[in-house]
Parts: sequence; C-alpha cells; structure tokens
Amino acid sequence: MDRSQREVARPDATRARVLRLLRSSAGIAIAMAVTNVGTYAFQMIAARLLGPSQYGAMAGLMALLMVLSVLQLGLQATAARRIAAAPTDIAAIEQTVLTTTWRAAITLGAFAVLASPLVWWLLRLDDLLPAVLLGLCVVPVTVMGGYAGVLQGERRWTPLGLVYLAVGVPRVLIGTACLLVVANETSAMVGVLIASWLPVVIGSWALRGRRADAIVTAHDREVRRDVRRETVGSSIALLAFVALSNLDVVVACNVLDDYQAGLYAGGLIVTKAVLFLPQFAVVILFPSMSTARESRAAVLRGLAFLTALGTVCVAGAYLFSGVALVFIGGDEYAGVQDQLWLFATLGGLLSVLQLLVYAGLAKRGRWTKYLVTLGVVALVVLGS
Repeated sequence: MDRSQREVARPDATRARVLRLLRSSAGIAIAMAVTNVGTYAFQMIAARLLGPSQYGAMAGLMALLMVLSVLQLGLQATAARRIAAAPTDIAAIEQTVLTTTWRAAITLGAFAVLASPLVWWLLRLDDLLPAVLLGLCVVPVTVMGGYAGVLQGERRWTPLGLVYLAVGVPRVLIGTACLLVVANETSAMVGVLIASWLPVVIGSWALRGRRADAIVTAHDREVRRDVRRETVGSSIALLAFVALSNLDVVVACNVLDDYQAGLYAGGLIVTKAVLFLPQFAVVILFPSMSTARESRAAVLRGLAFLTALGTVCVAGAYLFSGVALVFIGGDEYAGVQDQLWLFATLGGLLSVLQLLVYAGLAKRGRWTKYLVTLGVVALVVLGS
C-alpha cells in the first residue's frame, strides 16, 4: 500500500472505530457521562448566576420536575424490560408504549399546569410563570422516556446515546443563554423547556416508520393490558425513589430561610453528581437484569461498581472540598464546604438504592415500592 492509499485508509479506519464505539455499551456510557456533565454544569452555572437566595427556588423547581416526570422512568423501565424479556412481542409492546406515552404526557402536563399555583405557594416563588413553565416541561420529558425505553430494550445504543446527549448538552447551552439574558427562575425554566423538546425530536426520528396498527390478536391485546399495568406499578416504585432523592430540597425551602436553603441546594449538586455519574451502569445492566439467565450476575457487577465509585467520590469530596466548592458555586457557598463529603455519601447511597430499585422492577417485585415509600415518609416527617 503506497502513501496515498494509507492516507485514505487511516480516516476510514478511525471512522469505523468511532462507529463501533457508538454502537457498543461503552458509547452509551460516554453519552450519559457527557449528559450528566451538561445537566450539572447547568445547575452550577445557575447557582453562580442566581446566588443562594434565588437558587434555592430554582433547585426546588428542578426537583419537582424530577418527581413529576417519574412516569417517564416508568415507561422507560417497562418498555426496556418487556422488550428484553419478550422479544417476540416487540410490535405490541412498542405500539402500546408509544401511544400511552403521548396520552400520559399530555394528561400529566395539563395536571401540572393546573397545579402551578400550589407550586408557586410551596416554593415561595416571586412569580407564577416559573411554575407554569415547570408543568409544560413535563410533556417532553415524559415523551422522551417512552422513546428511550424502546431503544434501550432493543439495545440500540447509538440512537439512545443521541437521545441522552440531547437531554444534557442543550440544557446547559440554551439554559445558560437564557440566564445570561435575564438571571431569574423564569428565564432558566424557559431554557429548560426549549431544550427538553430536542430528545423528543431525536427519539421520533430513531423510531420513525413504526406501525401504529400492531395490536391485531387477542394475545397482543393481553400484552397491551399487561404493559399498562406494569407501567403503573413501575411508575409508583420509581415515584417513591425519585421523591426520596428530591423532596429534601423542597422540605429545606419550607423549613430554612432562603440563604440556608440555597446552601443546602448547592450541596445537593454534589449529591446529584455522585448519584447520576454511574447511571449509565443501570441503563446498560437493566436489560440483563430482566432476563433470568443474566440477572444475578448483572446485579452483583452493578453493586460492586457503584460501591467502588461511591467510595472514591466521598474520599475526593473530603480531601478536595475546596475544588468541589468551586463546582457548586464558589465562595458564596462556603458555609457548606465542610459538609460536602456528607452530600457525596448521600449520593453514593442513593446510587446503590437506585440499582436495587431497578433490580426489583426487572423481576416485577412487589415490595420495592413499599420499602422506598417508607423512606419518603421518614424524610418528610423527620425533615419537617
């Protein structure tokens, strides 16, 4: 091979390696890592631009968005589990999930908008508009879950990675641009709303051409009913987990003054970073946890990985608390610096609990939602 041929072959070989990476589980890990960096970069930028007094309310809005979008997680978990466990029923499962996704998203979004006065009162917002925008954000966030679940169950890592990239990267770019124009909660939520539609666009493109008339037999109709029942059960279990991992900042907004609540919300940036940093492991392992042959080994691998990573993060937050302080907003948040390792510990524990919740969903366990709900009750009662 002469020099010119080698020069042509080198880019082709590089392109082939990149495509192989994107199609593998490592590709989804990279995509989710970038997404998490983007998501929490937006929170760190918001913390700096808004300051502790305003950022507490912003963090409360984002926490409530996580709670309200729990149906997204239920749809994703159900679609991924059913497609992985019953590949012969893919057509019926996909049609049911995609139809149910849009109906549920519109219904939940309308409910959230109607409840916006309650959110305004609960978070002590200066204006009602951020609460209305929060309700509107629920629609695209929920729809994204249905698309992601189908792609995850089929283990189509490349389009799923693009969906996840569209969750985090646009949020930090568009959200930051909005905050630079006007630094308040309304501007931030406008950015979040615009960015939330981009994963929907990519998911729609990835699943284009799917048939809408897949339900044709009695067996298909039974699959449809069972998928809907499982979606409700999964959503309840995940609602309990999301509430447990997000309602503490809502409690803080009610029992602390604005400045102290802002400090607590700043510390939670570390918690959420440690919680979502290894989330790719749950996404990759969940289809395996849904099959009898691979389930036990997948759970054990996940627990070992999350425990090791959590330990490293706690040690890092303790030894390099000054560096961590820079990432949560700088000297304005110095009052929480000595406690950042505790926030990292909380994030590590939540990441392990998240894996166990998904392991329970993968086996359709009944007790998962009840045990986590007890934790939510304890958080609200003791925290208040």
